[in-house]
Amino acid sequence: MAISKILIANRGEIALRIHRAAHEMGIKTVAVHSTADADAMHVRLADQAVCIGPPPAIDSYLNIPNIISAAEISGADAIHPGYGFLSENARFAEIVEMHNLVWIGPKPEHIRTMGDKVEAKHTAGKLGLPLVPGSDGAVSDSEEAHRIAAEIGYPVIIKAASGGGGRGMKVCNGPDELDSLIAQAGSEAKAAFGDATVYLEKYLGNPRHIEFQIFGDGNGNAIHLGERDCSLQRRHQKVLEEAPSPVITPEERARMGGIVAKAMADMGYRGAGTIEFLWEAGEFYFIEMNTRLQVEHPVTEAITGLDLVREQIRIADGHGLTLRQQDVQFRGHAIECRINAEDPRSFAPSPGLVKSYHTPGGMHVRVDSGLYAGYRIPPYYDSMIAKLIVYGTTRAGALRRLRRALEEFAIDGIKTTIPLHQALLDDPEFQAGDYTIKWLEEWLARQEN
Repeated sequence: MAISKILIANRGEIALRIHRAAHEMGIKTVAVHSTADADAMHVRLADQAVCIGPPPAIDSYLNIPNIISAAEISGADAIHPGYGFLSENARFAEIVEMHNLVWIGPKPEHIRTMGDKVEAKHTAGKLGLPLVPGSDGAVSDSEEAHRIAAEIGYPVIIKAASGGGGRGMKVCNGPDELDSLIAQAGSEAKAAFGDATVYLEKYLGNPRHIEFQIFGDGNGNAIHLGERDCSLQRRHQKVLEEAPSPVITPEERARMGGIVAKAMADMGYRGAGTIEFLWEAGEFYFIEMNTRLQVEHPVTEAITGLDLVREQIRIADGHGLTLRQQDVQFRGHAIECRINAEDPRSFAPSPGLVKSYHTPGGMHVRVDSGLYAGYRIPPYYDSMIAKLIVYGTTRAGALRRLRRALEEFAIDGIKTTIPLHQALLDDPEFQAGDYTIKWLEEWLARQEN
């Protein structure tokens, strides 16, 4: 049975992105929303809308019974989770399929495996992905921790087995502080994720964050769509992404892309996924896999010409991959700026009324956003309000186009991070593509002094 109506279990720009792809495929959409999002753009444009609870996400966008009820009430036959919220919740995926709804995402067992970082590392190693040296699994006692840390060499990083976003992560420079930092990381992880399990890895001094976009059909076929460079981060949160990476050669792309595609084919992976690596001195080290669509997927779309959401829907509907690996061609360069409702200096959230709103236009300029003049940004959710994506035949051309587009972008009534991106564009090191995952925080510190 072909998918005819998709319930979008998300909000904001990604809900709108999924709605647009579905409508272009002749598929109806159902928006679910909290009371705070009743006037959101995706709610206005969807074919149907169902309120699923009050503003707190735990009572609405994370409320599985209410989302399933909304699907049944609306007659939806598929659910797309977007990113965040329930997108990597294996139990939700299982419940969706138990109710005879199509889950537009990977198999639940793959979500579960890759959602546990210890299990993910084990699986990645078995599949032939290069690993950061570290513990084979969870570290259970002090003696074991000291032995492993001595073997791999200090500094080491202590990481929570569940979760991410920088919580439950501690860098340890020597044996004297190891026990106390493990205890701190474990208590942070327990508070944030309900799981105090931690593991150890070699701490790489100054790497880049390089990720590969993959797609599998669930039947042993998979392709890669190249890499994205997501090294510009603040507190482990991505700020700007580009594809291809300024430091990866075509030969490296083909070699590493082939490795990740084979790994996903061997796994029998279905749908969209992203394999994340740290890259230093020409070597890749697996860190995690995201079993969902990424925020930064538009830069991959720009350089490959493939609609990733459409591909997700097609695969979930039982169709094969649109392309074979030899059909994938990489052209030009794309950059995405995440624009947040935040003070560009202090990064304090800035929700409120959007008094006027004007997006940039012109060739190869894309804005993904649910904003409009008169919309009130609620204070309950993530502060990202728009993504500006530009494409150029060269990186230099993309940077010039980005500068022009940022000059045109006007959002009045709230503070945004547009000035931050404009300042970044003026930096010679960024212009040269010479940055790592530490670079942005060091750059921000210099701006304050």
